[in-house]
Amino acid sequence: MASASPRRGRNEPDPPTIIIVKKIVDGGHGGHHGGAWKVAYADFVTAMMAFFLLLWILGATTEKQRKGIADYFTPTLVEMRAKSAGANGPFGGDSIVAKENYPHKAAQTGTKGITIPKDATGGAKEAAEAIRRRDRARFSALRRQLEERMERDTKLRLLRRNVRFMETREGLRIDLVDHADFAMFNMGNDQLLADARRLMGQVAQVIAGVPNPVIVRGHTDAMPYAAGRTANNWTLSSARAEATRRALADNGVAPGRFARIEGVAEREPYVPTDIYDPRNRRMSITLAWSADLPPSEPAAPQVSAAAIIR
Repeated sequence: MASASPRRGRNEPDPPTIIIVKKIVDGGHGGHHGGAWKVAYADFVTAMMAFFLLLWILGATTEKQRKGIADYFTPTLVEMRAKSAGANGPFGGDSIVAKENYPHKAAQTGTKGITIPKDATGGAKEAAEAIRRRDRARFSALRRQLEERMERDTKLRLLRRNVRFMETREGLRIDLVDHADFAMFNMGNDQLLADARRLMGQVAQVIAGVPNPVIVRGHTDAMPYAAGRTANNWTLSSARAEATRRALADNGVAPGRFARIEGVAEREPYVPTDIYDPRNRRMSITLAWSADLPPSEPAAPQVSAAAIIR
C-alpha cells in the first residue's frame, strides 16, 4: 500500500504551483494547402505565357504585319475628349480658342482637340518609300537587261567598263564614260562616234520600257579651248547633252520623258583628283525617282539598293 504523503508542518511554506503547457496541433492544413495561392500562381503563369507570346510575335512578323495588327485594334470612330475640350457637344458652348481642360496641359490655350485614328493605309512617308522600293526593283532589272544586251553584242562587250551604274538622290544614274582608248564624240564637237551611237541605242531601248523621267547631263574634262575661240566647255557639254537626247529619242525614248538637258562642263569631275583625266568626259543618263507616278501601277519585286551600285 502506498504511503500517505507526509503532513506539512505548520511553519512550512506552500508548495510551488506547477503549470503544464500542452501544445495542440490542428489536424487541418487547409490554409497551407488551399487554393488561394494556386489562383495567384495561375495568373502569373498566364501573364508570362502572354508575355513570351508577344515576344514571339514581335520576332516572327514584319514591320508591315505589326502595323496591320496595331491598326486592327485602333479605334475607327472619331470621338471627342470627354469632359475636356469639346465636351457636351461639339465645343461644349466654348470658343474654339478657349483654354483646354486636359490634366497634363493645365491652362494651355489653343484649338479644341479631337482624337483621330491613324490611317490604316499609312501616311505619305510610307507611300513614298513603297514607290522608292518599286523604282529600285525596276532599276535592278534594267541594269541586268542592259548588261545582258552588251554581253551578246561582240562590239559592245568591250565597252562594258565604260558603263557605270550608281544610285543618287535624283535616281539611277547611268554614266557612259570615256577612256584613254575610247571616246564617244569627236574631239571638240558633239558628233557621236559609231560605237557610242550603238551603245546609246541599247541604252535607249532598255530605258524606253520604264516610265521614269530622264535627265541627261553632259560633262567634259578641264582641258581649255584655244585662245580666240567662242566655244568653251560649257557650250560643248550642253551640245553633247542635246546630241545624247536626240540619240535616245531616235531609239524609242518618248520626248515627254525628258525632264532636264544640262551641260555642266568640268564642274562635276568623275575623277576629282585629276580634272584632266579622260574619264571626266562622260554622259550621264539619270532615271529619276517616280514619286509622282500613279500608285495604281503594279509594283515590282523588292531588291536591295546595294545591288544597284557597282
